[in-house]
Amino acid sequence: MTILLHIECSPRKQRSASLEVARHFIARYLQNVPDTEVVTLDLWSLDLPEFDGPVMDAKYAGLNGTALSEEQEVAWKTVKALAAHLHEADVLVFSIPLWNFAVPYKLKHFIDVVSQKDVLFDFSPERGLQGLLHGKSAVNVYARGMDFSEREESGEHPMDFQKPYMEAWLKFIGITDVHALYVEKTILGPEVDRASRYASSQRALQLADRLA
Repeated sequence: MTILLHIECSPRKQRSASLEVARHFIARYLQNVPDTEVVTLDLWSLDLPEFDGPVMDAKYAGLNGTALSEEQEVAWKTVKALAAHLHEADVLVFSIPLWNFAVPYKLKHFIDVVSQKDVLFDFSPERGLQGLLHGKSAVNVYARGMDFSEREESGEHPMDFQKPYMEAWLKFIGITDVHALYVEKTILGPEVDRASRYASSQRALQLADRLA
């Protein structure tokens, strides 16, 4: 059975363009691959742990090769439980609005918590950094209020730290089969917004057909 993990990064729910397009992708993917379990993580309803105190101490105890205290063990189990969703999934779908040229702080918080040595990556002096997630596909749905379609020769928009950040992180943890969907110009009036959502949703359906 295929496991599809949808990580919701927008608090806008039914008004969210990124969620709308992601749900079109997921619905079509389910049509194509009925034997799929969809797991949803809403980052705005999750109780993400603060990365301080016992969990920070557990991180450095692990890096130093020292035994964890009972309190540190409990804190570290929370980190591993969150990261387990990524390990178990075959397909990861992120619905990501653009906030201040980058990603919402809830998504950054989640990434900061789970991106730990021996959890999502490994390190050795001989091999360097190596991601631990393999054989997975990721679909990133990027929502932007303005028009970011004009990009520089590098292929990136000079004010876009959303897509480069996500792709760098996914590559770091071992995921290289990454696909991008864009829904832009969502604050340029209702008609423009609807047209952009529709066009992006059609691309989402096509991508779901290709990945099935």
